[in-house]
Amino acid sequence: MIPRPGASVGNVNALKHGLGGLKRRLRVHGLGGIDKRTTTARLLMHWRKDLIQDLGGEEALSAQQKALVESAARTMLLLGNVDAYLMEQESIVNRRKRCVLPVVRERIQLQDGLLRLLQALGLKRQPRSVPDLNEYLRQRAAEHAATEEPQDNTGGANEQ
Repeated sequence: MIPRPGASVGNVNALKHGLGGLKRRLRVHGLGGIDKRTTTARLLMHWRKDLIQDLGGEEALSAQQKALVESAARTMLLLGNVDAYLMEQESIVNRRKRCVLPVVRERIQLQDGLLRLLQALGLKRQPRSVPDLNEYLRQRAAEHAATEEPQDNTGGANEQ
């Protein structure tokens, strides 16, 4: 929440949710525009990593899928911030106008957009491609042979 300029100290009626500023920052800088040290950013990056793993891993994603994953991560960040703002409110209903706060409608739109992105990516987990057992054993044997150094058969005797 960001206080409006000129608001008196302690005036909670002058607080804004800050969604517009966050949207601008994400539009310009993408996910690189957020501080990765924050708990929110770490949770978001963990969620993004899990989503990529569920889609079969980074190497299995097409360019279009990578773009959808980035868009889904940005939407998830916006949704999390709106949720945090709403949880701080006494009520989501404006008593004077007898309607829900406009940010509730924006939250529903964000959630709907995230759902469409996830549906486009596919809701089923994709298995990662792994080699069959014989191929895996051949690879391990080749790696083991490559790391093994030739032994000196002189037994450490000094040559004169």
